[in-house]
Amino acid sequence: MVILGIESSCDETAAAVVVAGQDIRSNIIASQSEHIRYGGVVPELAARAHTRLILPIIQEALDKAGTTLDQIDGIAVTKGPGLIGSLLVGISTAKAIAMARNKPLIGVHHLEGHIFANFLAHPELQPPFICLLVSGGHSELILVRELGKYQILGRTRDDAAGEAFDKVAKMLGLPYPGGPSIEKAAKNGDVNFVKFPVARIKNGRYDFSFSGLKTAALNYLRNHKEEVDSRLADICAGFQEAIVRALTEKTLLAARDFDTVRIVLAGGVASNQRLRKQMSRLADAESLQVYYPPPVLCTDNAAMIAGAGYHYLRQGIRSDLKLNGYPSLRLD
Repeated sequence: MVILGIESSCDETAAAVVVAGQDIRSNIIASQSEHIRYGGVVPELAARAHTRLILPIIQEALDKAGTTLDQIDGIAVTKGPGLIGSLLVGISTAKAIAMARNKPLIGVHHLEGHIFANFLAHPELQPPFICLLVSGGHSELILVRELGKYQILGRTRDDAAGEAFDKVAKMLGLPYPGGPSIEKAAKNGDVNFVKFPVARIKNGRYDFSFSGLKTAALNYLRNHKEEVDSRLADICAGFQEAIVRALTEKTLLAARDFDTVRIVLAGGVASNQRLRKQMSRLADAESLQVYYPPPVLCTDNAAMIAGAGYHYLRQGIRSDLKLNGYPSLRLD
């Protein structure tokens, strides 16, 4: 079964061809560089860029896979959550192709796509497992009991981890996106130079909070302006370490509480090497297995959407041509 995946939830225009839910024949991603100057994604610009890029990107994915629309068995597209203008470009394109070529259409939850990225990278992976899904817009702990059945254990009360990276990077004068910029700057830094706080949340055993950490970083920078240039690596290392500590502590707590032996990382922040290293080290001490996709499958991409779409189409589940976009959409 050959699935064409389309992803346009934010500022990446992506298309992919995946065979049998695992064999990635193509995975084309166009990142919109025009947002860099603004330090964040501008929704109107993102939607216009998708309109301009989506058809060439789909054609490139088909060409690289050596296939045509007539040979596609189904079309999977992100239905939400995301920027509504961006979502509608991908959905409208997918519906047009489905109608014109009489192909089944499958609307896919964006976060479920991120979970499925791990099945593309690790075909042997089986539920149940705890998934830490962290990105610019989401920080959630999810119990995956089986494919398609999810329980949200915890989520951020305020900023997502990736959002905190972006905002503090901007304070430091580092380029957008902030996560990779801070990780690069922190490479040779001392994680103990600044001890940034990790939020402890009452009545939220698995919840996260990063706004206080962001405020602590802002206050530190205001009070130590003379150190910013000379100790940039140390400041970045300390800030990154606080985020990593919060994410690993809650994830391991959930794994213990729900007696799962597998931990899965997903989302853009899952490509952070410090997070991977610390999660693997701490999990290994408790005889837990850690899975994460390669970086190209951590960021928004269409292969993960095609993988999830294959799973549903194989069960006979499909969407009709009334499929709409949903800027807010719970995974559970």
